[in-house]
Amino acid sequence: MKRFLAILLLMSSVAAAATNTAPTFDEKAAERFAKLALACVEKQYPNKISHVLNSDADVAPPRKLTPAFYGCYDWHSSVHAHWLLVRLLRTFPDALFAVQARDALRKSLTTENLKQEAAYLRGEGRASFERPYGLAWLLQLCAELREWDDDQSREMSANLRPLEEAAIERLKTWLPKLSHPVRIGEHDQTAFGLGLMLDYSRSTKNDSFARLVEDSARKFFLADRDCPLSYEPSGEDFLSPCLGEADVMRRVLPQTEFAKWLDDFMPHVPTTGNGDWLKPVVSPDPSDPKLAHLDGLNLSRAWMLEGILSALPRDDQRRAALQAAADEHQRAGLAAVTGAHYEGGHWLGSFAVYLTTQRGIRKEGLSASQPQKRTSENTAR
Repeated sequence: MKRFLAILLLMSSVAAAATNTAPTFDEKAAERFAKLALACVEKQYPNKISHVLNSDADVAPPRKLTPAFYGCYDWHSSVHAHWLLVRLLRTFPDALFAVQARDALRKSLTTENLKQEAAYLRGEGRASFERPYGLAWLLQLCAELREWDDDQSREMSANLRPLEEAAIERLKTWLPKLSHPVRIGEHDQTAFGLGLMLDYSRSTKNDSFARLVEDSARKFFLADRDCPLSYEPSGEDFLSPCLGEADVMRRVLPQTEFAKWLDDFMPHVPTTGNGDWLKPVVSPDPSDPKLAHLDGLNLSRAWMLEGILSALPRDDQRRAALQAAADEHQRAGLAAVTGAHYEGGHWLGSFAVYLTTQRGIRKEGLSASQPQKRTSENTAR
């Protein structure tokens, strides 16, 4: 059955490519992504734990250590699987998966579970736990719940407050001490984490945190030139170092200043209308936990390219090439979200939803991250 679904998705991707449109994101697609998250939020094993042992007392299974976010292979994947469920409930509140998704969230995000999560985060020897990637996704979950006008979301948001405050405290302590950005294509990438943090701080109107994040981005990236895009990707990337940096700077700089900065930072973006300058990648083995990262790279590149586009003037001559590359990466990325292998299925759905609902795109007249139902019409532009 999984093989059959993979073939259907590939056929859909090929058909979309032939018509130069993106695959449609509708309730049926949302249900498929929701099922990926629902299948893993309570799945205890396999589990890749990142845990500092201070004594024998710290020897315990993940469900005891972090009782809210123990599933989905690792802590950060569990966090953004919960975010995925909230995002889809906001976008499709009456979908068939809604009752099951609400039940899963209610079971995880209890007062008791989240108090224990906060205590774990504050524990001895855990200053770098899930920093910045997992903590940034946690803040996205907090922002998503706060933006949702729903009684259950308000209850869960209140329950999350101790963990949210612990994460903010940890990041505020860390960022002023970070002397250089981490420029890799995996979890420790500084640029990606800053982007999610900035969206959170603006959504929740945390002005002091927003200033810290903006100042950090300027300190790390404002003077950068000639990003070596030809060096990408590394073999286990799921984030682009170059595009990640551009995607956070478009959040920080005014439009004219950003367009000029991008000239200097990515001079290789062509003014022709094709996407050949940046081609999608193929995972050599989607069943390998690290090699499966390349499937996620296509998805994150797509949303970062769209983020860059959202900040450029309408008459910018690079728009056609950026859009062509974004569409091609979107098609390749979505075709890989099959669930055939748990190594990718436990997290690729979150990346697909972040892309298809345009979470990181600021829309005129809307909040910075109000859900967008994405269709072939509005993705092809």
